[in-house]
Amino acid sequence: MITGRILPLMMSAENKMVTLKNTCRHNNTVPHRYRFPRQKGRRLRRLAACIPLLLLTLSSCSGSNGAANGTGTLLVEANGEDFVRDGFTEKDGWRIDFDHVYVTMTDVTAAQTALSETGEPENAEPEQSVVYEAVPVTVDLAAGDGPTKALDFPDAPSGRYNALSWQLVPAEAGPAEGYPIMMIGTATKDGESVAFEIGLADELAYTCGDFVGDERKGILNNGKTAEVEATFHFDHVFGDAEAPDTDKINLGALGFAPLAELAQDGQLTIDSQELQEQLSEKDYAVLEATLLSLGHVGEGHCGARVTNET
Repeated sequence: MITGRILPLMMSAENKMVTLKNTCRHNNTVPHRYRFPRQKGRRLRRLAACIPLLLLTLSSCSGSNGAANGTGTLLVEANGEDFVRDGFTEKDGWRIDFDHVYVTMTDVTAAQTALSETGEPENAEPEQSVVYEAVPVTVDLAAGDGPTKALDFPDAPSGRYNALSWQLVPAEAGPAEGYPIMMIGTATKDGESVAFEIGLADELAYTCGDFVGDERKGILNNGKTAEVEATFHFDHVFGDAEAPDTDKINLGALGFAPLAELAQDGQLTIDSQELQEQLSEKDYAVLEATLLSLGHVGEGHCGARVTNET
């Protein structure tokens, strides 16, 4: 686990830091709808009205944000959910099992922002923030049985951290070297098997608001430890066989079938440039769009942009 530093919010452009002003500007995009959390590959059906009601209640009680004196340890977790850890069947019936899913993160900012009674940020200036902008950190989302702890801030100001941003950049070493996202695994369907290594070159910046999920995250008390979570929804890329064909998660997903068509002798080793050359123009555009919706905070949606477009 990497230790971050407490830094001033505003720094020079040369340092490539994601400022919280940018973070808060995008907060009005999250979360405008809620997908239901999954456990062991099953989508839980819940009353959608309960979640915004809970958020409204908490934000109304906290006033400016409930910040308190003192410090604690703030952990930044990366979570690929059970889809990545346990595998799943995508929308076209391919069973996908991941050996590794590497994401490489930097420019991580967790912040406390003042909220209005409606739960929206009152202004663009944070009350407190912590920033990691050192050597990029590569995390294997398929490892373990829960979220992976990527970073920690041991002397973070206490309070409620309700904004999180990060950037995906190429790994500097290891099996994912050169790629912000590397997926390694096997897909099977009707006796056919495809071993894949897919390196995705898009450098993506995600700007998110409050964590949305079964439990609250980001509430740091003096002398205690709290977590914030960068969540990656790979069902957005591949779809989910447990959802109806007409569900948005499937209508907007690429699925594995177009990738399987590119395999040779049961092997698919491919990167973004080759995908752009070999997929149809439509399918490649769908893939690019799904990557913009990959980053979440729990079930809360994020603003996203590609930072290495030419």
